[in-house]
Amino acid sequence: MSMQDTVADMLTRVRNAQMAKKPSVAMPGSKLKKAIADLLVAEGYVSEANLEAQDGGKSTLTIGLKYYEGKPVIELVKRVSRPGLRQYAGKSDLPRVKQGLGIAIVSTNQGIMTDRAARVAGVGGEVIAIVA
Repeated sequence: MSMQDTVADMLTRVRNAQMAKKPSVAMPGSKLKKAIADLLVAEGYVSEANLEAQDGGKSTLTIGLKYYEGKPVIELVKRVSRPGLRQYAGKSDLPRVKQGLGIAIVSTNQGIMTDRAARVAGVGGEVIAIVA
């Protein structure tokens, strides 16, 4: 059986691993998941993201999780746009998260970027998720 929403699965695996206080989490990899994980690394929410090719064409994405004083750095992970209901936003309608203390991950025609970077670039796109 094929999985319908692989990004939601990725975010759920990260959320569950942090609740269980795991140092890292592994999952099936893809270019989209790697781009989202690299964005989370650049924003300081996770420590590392490695995409390793396995024999047989499959790849595995391993994400190193971060904790501060015993609590997960990521407090909120929420999938916004989903396969059944896509959510698009123009450059002026991009969501702002918790008075600037979080990010919205946006898929634009220039790649995966944060809501702040999309505003600076003057582009809108599909709002994938919110992380705070």
